[in-house]
Amino acid sequence: MANGLWLAASLPKAAAFEGGLRRVAEVQEELLLQTVRRNARTSFGIAHGFASIRNVSEYQERVPIRTYDQCDPASGIAEAIDRYEPTSGSSGASKRIPYTRTLRRQFDAAVAPWIVALFRSDPAAFVGEAYWSVSPGADSDEEALGPLQRRLVRIVQAVPPTVRLASDLDAFRRETLAHLMRCRTLSLISVWHPSFLELLVPHDVDTVATWPRLRVISCWADANAAGAAAALGRRFPHATIQPKGLLSTEGVVSIPFDDARVLAYRSHFFEFRDGEHVRLGSELQQGRRYGVLLTTGGGLYRYDTEDVVEVTGFRDACPLLRFVGRADHVSDHFGEKLNEIFVHERLELALSDIAHAFAMLACDHDAYVLYIESPASDDELQHATHALEQSLRQAFHYDHCRRLGQLGALRFLRVHAGAATYLRERAATQRLGDIKIPALDREQGWSERYGTFGTSGTNGTSGTSGTNGTMRREQVPQVPFVP
Repeated sequence: MANGLWLAASLPKAAAFEGGLRRVAEVQEELLLQTVRRNARTSFGIAHGFASIRNVSEYQERVPIRTYDQCDPASGIAEAIDRYEPTSGSSGASKRIPYTRTLRRQFDAAVAPWIVALFRSDPAAFVGEAYWSVSPGADSDEEALGPLQRRLVRIVQAVPPTVRLASDLDAFRRETLAHLMRCRTLSLISVWHPSFLELLVPHDVDTVATWPRLRVISCWADANAAGAAAALGRRFPHATIQPKGLLSTEGVVSIPFDDARVLAYRSHFFEFRDGEHVRLGSELQQGRRYGVLLTTGGGLYRYDTEDVVEVTGFRDACPLLRFVGRADHVSDHFGEKLNEIFVHERLELALSDIAHAFAMLACDHDAYVLYIESPASDDELQHATHALEQSLRQAFHYDHCRRLGQLGALRFLRVHAGAATYLRERAATQRLGDIKIPALDREQGWSERYGTFGTSGTNGTSGTSGTNGTMRREQVPQVPFVP
């Protein structure tokens, strides 16, 4: 009944979303003008002449593009701030995003059409209880919804939001898993990174027998999460893996809708960076990549998310988007200036024939290391590492550092529980819902974090880290968060 009421409450917004797919430009401008008028008397609004803005062009002329460090979100909000939600990048300082009633409505304007479209495609996903991911120490993810929707979602929650109050990650995992194991009618799971669910559920659990009614798992499946999503599908063969759209604490960019991920054009005002130019959602071209700018009800104006998306097509006048990576994610220890998007593309090519659950590059002292969890043989990994190294050397600055001898040859290192270790390390400074496992990490020290396990080698030599080529049990890194 609660699921039915939630769906009924979502129908008007879903109908408005579907009905406006041919009017994206008009809806976007209306949304922008509502935002600037609502906040015209704030200090930010006064400083930028919000009261006299009549169209998109005038808004773009008066408000510069800015990063979070250049923002003061509270200065542009006229209504009450309900709370501040922390978020951060993989190595950046924590951000505090104000949540208001308007921002909640904007999130709900995206969730409603997603839920209705999901019901149309698989009604059985709503016959039982649901697990909506909760991050320890933070508000539950349902807090972004409106009050009615939030109450209805809590009725069907398999795991109560109070688990976020657990004393540590191990207690959080145990409590979450205990609730899930008792829920035989679980039919829908919504998590962020697919490895998060892998960490919760021990590998000896028969997922089909334990959750026979499970129909859909919603999770990230783009960029470097694609491999982990595929692995999750093998763990839960009776459930459909639905790729999430692009959303974050700051706002929602795209949502799953009828087997595509469409721009959430009724939620925020969007602009897209195209080199030196800025395009509107109605001006995008299929096959091109763009940076994303947000204007939201949370006090962010022309906010550069530094996310990069690719246009994969259109639904009427609404662009379909695929997350590619982070434009600002660059590893530069010796002048090599490796970009994560470039590295991810090269990784996909080099590992296209290699089964792997985890793959990530990071610098270790004076060379880059491919940290990989894979059943492939040493020879196969050696060949893939050599191919990856040659591909990376197509980047001028990386090749220059290699020729100068500043960087040694790329080598690989087998790891155990690759995603688990990464998530646990990052959870010290980030909430689990914000952690994305990148193709390229900018920090050093991952060899020590992963410990010595299995075999490793460069693109010219190989060797074993165990005695006489064997692996000792004590070499396996201890990651308490993993069963």
